[in-house]
Amino acid sequence: MAEQDGSAVRDEVAAARRIVVKIGSSSLTTAAGGLDADRVDALVDVLAKVLDGDGKGDGGRDGDGKGGDGKGGANGKEIVLVSSGAIAAGLAPLGLDRRPRDLARQQAAASVGQGLLVARYTASFARYGRRVGQVLLTTDDTSRRAHYRNATRTLDQLLAMGALPIVNENDTVATDEIRFGDNDRLAALVAHLVRADLLVLLSDVDGLYDGDPRTPGTSRIDEVRGPADLDGVSIGSAGRSGVGTGGMVTKVEAARIATAAGVPVVLTSASRAGDALLGRHTGTFFHRTGRRSANRLLWLAHASAPRGALTLDDGAVRAVVERRTSLLPAGIAAVEGEFTAGDPVELRDTQGRPVARGLVNFDAKEIPQLIGRSTRDLARELGPAYEREVVHRDDLVLLD
Repeated sequence: MAEQDGSAVRDEVAAARRIVVKIGSSSLTTAAGGLDADRVDALVDVLAKVLDGDGKGDGGRDGDGKGGDGKGGANGKEIVLVSSGAIAAGLAPLGLDRRPRDLARQQAAASVGQGLLVARYTASFARYGRRVGQVLLTTDDTSRRAHYRNATRTLDQLLAMGALPIVNENDTVATDEIRFGDNDRLAALVAHLVRADLLVLLSDVDGLYDGDPRTPGTSRIDEVRGPADLDGVSIGSAGRSGVGTGGMVTKVEAARIATAAGVPVVLTSASRAGDALLGRHTGTFFHRTGRRSANRLLWLAHASAPRGALTLDDGAVRAVVERRTSLLPAGIAAVEGEFTAGDPVELRDTQGRPVARGLVNFDAKEIPQLIGRSTRDLARELGPAYEREVVHRDDLVLLD
């Protein structure tokens, strides 16, 4: 757990070309809840230096060819910024002294704050001749196949045209059932979505500690190679500022999601963003634990909230889990919840244990008449539209 020599370089980080950077609310706002222009500018200065590749921070100004007309930065690097701060930025203008707990007022604050946030980024990046593009996502936009492809195309096109995407959850319309819950998890999923080489999580803490960093005797963990490295580590759940939703728990979970999808992660403070992006030994480095995949089902596993549940008989559980087959009506024993075709549902065994999650092809009210019956019989009685899977294997992900 000892800290490494600060002059050394993490080669895998330094070599990353497409990078997702996530910044938390506490690193962008004042204690009163308004945007801190100096903090936003400081972050933009760092990102511009990385894109320009000159280490000076003044490249790309005044139409010299580095300012966003080409693809990526002067050194071929591309950045997608996942930025919190919309709700926090909207507090002061609406006369709120703290983050509201109810969804309606959170959405009102986000509606006011999101415009302020993007306007501040637009003005700040304009100092370097760079354009930004706003991308607001909900889980519903990304767990469904067609929407997932569209999100990928949009982000890829923005990067290809030299714009820097600024991603946030669409708080103004998201309901409790279709929220990512925190932008750390959103950032991990965006890193998978854009096939990033690196995810950098910026916070108000300079890494993961083996206890409360305010307690004497605790030390920062330099590298995490797998879950075993975190055995016995006490991970705090709350941030210090009170304006965000995340904490160290959400950051470690985001790192787990990203590294399992083949994307390494650096976790550090916003004040050390420059060192982190250059590959210097700062913060905590999470090594990749899985292989890169284009599988959109990562979204289904981590970004969707089930709208209902289907109980499977023992034979259907074996077929789905062991043989990776689609779920047919004959294997369903019970249904619960209210959902429509295309919604995510949980698949459970007869003991009520979740075994998989999938996108269902029928409304909840249609399922009871299908239970235990063959698709051939259903087609003969109800028509050809019923000769299909309840959950197709391409829309199904197994749960650990």
